[in-house]
Amino acid sequence: MVQANKFFPEIKGNFGFGCGRLPHRGKDVIYEIFSKLVDGFLAGGFNYFDTAHGYLCGASEKAIGDCVSMRYGRNEFVLTDKLSDPYFNRQEDIQSFFDKQLDWCKVDYFDFYMMHAQDRNNYQKFKRCRAYETAARLKDEGKIHHLGISFHDKADTLETILSEHPEVEVVQIQFNYADYDSLSVESRRVYEVCEKHGKPVFVMEPIKGGSLVNLPDEADKVLRSLKGGSNASFALRYAASFPQIAVVLSGMNDMAQMEDNIGTMKDFCPLDDREMEAVCKVNEIFASLNLIPCTGCRYCVEESSCPMNICIPELFSAANQHKTFRNRNTDYYYHNILTGSGYGKASECIKCGKCERVCPQHLPIRQILSEVANTFEEGKSKAPIIAGHP
Repeated sequence: MVQANKFFPEIKGNFGFGCGRLPHRGKDVIYEIFSKLVDGFLAGGFNYFDTAHGYLCGASEKAIGDCVSMRYGRNEFVLTDKLSDPYFNRQEDIQSFFDKQLDWCKVDYFDFYMMHAQDRNNYQKFKRCRAYETAARLKDEGKIHHLGISFHDKADTLETILSEHPEVEVVQIQFNYADYDSLSVESRRVYEVCEKHGKPVFVMEPIKGGSLVNLPDEADKVLRSLKGGSNASFALRYAASFPQIAVVLSGMNDMAQMEDNIGTMKDFCPLDDREMEAVCKVNEIFASLNLIPCTGCRYCVEESSCPMNICIPELFSAANQHKTFRNRNTDYYYHNILTGSGYGKASECIKCGKCERVCPQHLPIRQILSEVANTFEEGKSKAPIIAGHP
């Protein structure tokens, strides 16, 4: 059975539905499929949904409104939305944007409202526009029940934010075994800052955009030998095994994923010593491959407005497939992404840097695109893909 959430009694269990990767056709969410997923999620005993306006260019919030809010009573689900950098420039903009979010989601309050994707750069804008103070006022008015942040930067920046804003009640961070000791993501150190300040943690990217599902053969064999669940299940349980973790989010777009995740989290058990050792071994194998640590969040595409319309996450995925499997099919995959799509090639990057300014992983995207072009494009040398770190 679903265990009670130890930090927030309104949340059932420690598992949430991340709505950034909903089933969609073009820019439209496929409501029939999403509605079935919502039904299965709630029937499984869970009730926490997470969205933001940047997810699917606003379609995620509207899908929440139509497939959740219009079909279930407000006391049957818990909802998080976020204030995102691109959608306000002055304090006066925040109230009107917030009101639109309520309308899009068809609710009259948010259980949790987060300052979105905080890092050392946009935090200054949030301070200048008094975003935290505005959110605190909305909380006093009952339109927000809990104030939080989602975070994409180094531990020192989080220390600054939490020291300056002790009113923050929860922090959402990227946390998975592949990023635990990452020098760019710093999952462990960021988690420890949350622990130091006594802030419950919501986890995003526990499966690292699917990278911890489709493992290289050597790593896959390590987890298969445990005979204890899917690759995704070990990643979810790893993230949820730490004491300060309140909720682990998963983006699900079909019933098979839903059923596997609910089966894992409904009767949750932390990883035991043998399982933890195996996961650490998988992480060592991953690290040896030097893959591009892209999670497919699509901020580089949807929030940067790439002037050359380059589908960066898809091209990076093709490069990782090439690095992992070393076969000719990965070359075809790269070219199939581009054929008839209208997308720009990696070599067409004009180095404007818009993508790097919004990348939560702080990847040197321009450098990596050059390496992708060298690997795949006609007339280029077959240079190895190097993930690189800023």
